[in-house]
This record gives sequence, structure tokens and C-alpha cells, in this order.
Amino acid sequence: MRDKIVAGNWKMNKKLEEALQLVKELAVSEIDSSIKMIVIPPFPFIHSVVNNVENSTIKVGAQNCAIQASGAYTGEVAAAMLKSVGASYIIVGHSERRLYFNENNSELVEKVNQSLKNDLTPIYCCGELLEERESNNHFKVVESQINEGLFHLSKEELLKSVIAYEPVWAIGTGVTASSEQAQEMHAFIRGLIAQKYGQETAGAISILYGGSCNPKNAKELFALPDVDGGLIGGASLKSDDFVAIANSF
Repeated sequence: MRDKIVAGNWKMNKKLEEALQLVKELAVSEIDSSIKMIVIPPFPFIHSVVNNVENSTIKVGAQNCAIQASGAYTGEVAAAMLKSVGASYIIVGHSERRLYFNENNSELVEKVNQSLKNDLTPIYCCGELLEERESNNHFKVVESQINEGLFHLSKEELLKSVIAYEPVWAIGTGVTASSEQAQEMHAFIRGLIAQKYGQETAGAISILYGGSCNPKNAKELFALPDVDGGLIGGASLKSDDFVAIANSF
């Protein structure tokens, strides 16, 4: 059985007191024990959030990490630092990092490596822009991102990772990929893994949907055979919405 996961990417939102209020509400919510709930706050809040969920099953992640392990890199945050404050996951290659900070697949290889080296689970993001889908290049784009960012890993390393498919044209736009579109791409990604690592490995790795998932559409999306949960943006900022999504399996 693949892990069922809801990961809440808070992006650059919340002040500390708001962040702690949100996780306190989540920590006392009724969520099926089979669901892995992850909250991913901004860097300054990670340690405090970890301390406020220690008596729950909620895990905490980071939104990014440095390519380097340490050194004179002002403003960067190393994976080892994130591990030391209690993070368990790191988002790698989110579409906003690719778009606004020009992160490329070769850099993301190093972030994946840093994550795994420090016993952190990378949530590796892939997905196409609107023009790439409209020009019918969406499969080629995603294949390149997967090949170049993840396929240097051993089978054992890959199985310590999570993949998130982000149809970039459906993030923050209110538009959601249809169930058919979501399933088609998730199945395609799983097929790429099967070709490289075998069917057993492909069947064991969780692939999350990361495009405007909300309490209204989560049940339909999570019922798809190759969708194992969601990387949730705006809807993870409200405890009621995030819990409703988590209970949509």
C-alpha cells in the first residue's frame, strides 16, 4: 500500500502566532491514522511548529533547501540545519522556485541529494506551464524533469522520495485539472518509474496532485488510481479546509 499524504505548503504566509494557532487546531482534529499529514511552514516557524505538534502524528517540512551542505552562502539554509530543528520533509523544485528563482533540474539534483543525505524526504515537484500543455509538450516536459532530477537515484533512494505533479496552469488560478488529466499524468509518471526501476518500485512510490486541490474536489481526485494525495497550497492555511481534504480519501 502506498502512503496517503496531504502536505500543506504555506508558502510565504502567516505570522508566528497565526502559524501556531493553525497547528494547534490541526493537532486536535480527527484525522484517519492511515493518512500522513505534513505541514510546511516558512523557515522561521519550523522549530516552533515542530514543538507544537510533537504529541500528534503531524510531520513538518521545509519549503526549500540549499544546494550546498554548509559554508559562506548568506541567506541560504542547509538541509542539515532543517533536520536539526525537526523537519522531516523538503519540497524540491516547486513550480514557483523554478519560475521565480530560475531553479533548473541540475540544481534540483543537488537538493534531492542533500535531502536524502540528511535523512529528509524530498517532495520532488514536476509539471508543465500552460503554453507547454497547449503545444502538446506536457509529457515531454514532465519526463525531462523526472529523468534529470530523480533518475540518478538508486531504487532504495527513490523509494525514500515523494513526487508531486503540479499542473502550473492550475496553481492559484482557481482552475483545476480534470480528473482525466490528473490521472493521465500521474499514470504517465508512474510508467516512467516502472520503465527505469520496475513495476514494484513504481507501485510503491506516492505521487501527489498539486494543482488547486480543495475540499470540494479532493474526494474525486484522491479516488483516482494513481493519485496518492495532495500538495496543498491555499486550502492548507485554514484548519477546517485542510482537515476536510485529509479526510477525503
